[in-house]
Amino acid sequence: DVQLVESGGGSVQPGGSLRLSCVASSDVFINSCMTWFRQAPGKEREGVAAIYTGPGNTYYADSVKGRFSMSQDRAKNTVYLQMENLESGDTALYYCAAQAAFRAIPPKTDILDALEYDYWGQGTQVTVS
Repeated sequence: DVQLVESGGGSVQPGGSLRLSCVASSDVFINSCMTWFRQAPGKEREGVAAIYTGPGNTYYADSVKGRFSMSQDRAKNTVYLQMENLESGDTALYYCAAQAAFRAIPPKTDILDALEYDYWGQGTQVTVS
């Protein structure tokens, strides 16, 4: 099985920045997609950023567009989430997720849907206050 390990969370003031990292235990990057999700207490899990690992195309939820940027380093089996101009509403546990090899790559309309993903990390907490 694939293991995903997130890091980089912390506490920042509004307007601050953080960079999250997610390292995969094996190469899930071949012709696949990976996504960052977040979940705040009492709220549903929300997909915030995704990347098609082949071409490197990225997609973002409207709530973070223009503030968050996702990237990858395939040599390190790592994806990143650079978060700028953080707001209190960004406070959540952030997870990265990957697909199993048998999955078809979802269209961009579904790429932020949690049902498309099979492997999840433990999460890293981001607190903005």
